[in-house]
Amino acid sequence: MNTLEALNPRFDSNWLSRVEDAGLNASAAPQQLWIDGWIVRFCRGKAKRARCINAVAAGRWPVAQRLAECARIYAEAGLPMIVRITPFTLPPDLDQLLAASGHSRFDETQVMAKPDLGATPVTLGSGITVKPIGLEAFAHRVGGFRGSPLSHRQAHAQRLLNSPVPFAAFELQLRGDPLACGQLAMEGELAGLYDIYTATSGRGKGLATQLCQHLLHHAHQRGAKSAYLQVDASNEPARALYRRLGFADAYGYHYRALDPQSA
Repeated sequence: MNTLEALNPRFDSNWLSRVEDAGLNASAAPQQLWIDGWIVRFCRGKAKRARCINAVAAGRWPVAQRLAECARIYAEAGLPMIVRITPFTLPPDLDQLLAASGHSRFDETQVMAKPDLGATPVTLGSGITVKPIGLEAFAHRVGGFRGSPLSHRQAHAQRLLNSPVPFAAFELQLRGDPLACGQLAMEGELAGLYDIYTATSGRGKGLATQLCQHLLHHAHQRGAKSAYLQVDASNEPARALYRRLGFADAYGYHYRALDPQSA
């Protein structure tokens, strides 16, 4: 069920609602509309957070009417209509309504949180440096690691450069060779870790751990008191890494679409 019971009772539900808001702010797209309580985003690129429906308020229209209006918007944008479902989604039965109308569930994601950030020790291995990198350069760096097409990299850069939330991006180098990258979204005392990625040639060397330590240290130095991140629920190695850094599962979300293969 899509209720508050899906939230980890270890955390205060009001604080987790704040985490969800911060995630929405950090992924805000220049191309978005407010449709009767739903944030409708249609930014081209890889990140589904920037091209999906977030149903954040109850609204007045019938669900079918809102979905029809959203379908029109996505058709005009040349994008598939994707709906993001969280424990905060309204109406609460939207997930069941979409399932009944043939929208398939996909891309299970786990939000992990660390409510008490504290000072994070950073121990960099021999030959390793972590350096700041511009947001546009970062979008191309992580896109290159992922093998993303140029259009996705450009869309990512546009979203970062126009974000209402300040981002700070970093890359980890081993003897001058960039092998990992990641970024922080800072909103008040809450820091979000995004796009933590290690190049194929750098995996299995503990580089992601060292990079995350640096990011959390950087966030704490700038006043952050808590942190969150979003990770593929099936990526157990990454989740284990984040648990070692003090994060714990907070709540999950997923997407629905008529044809997930086209999403």
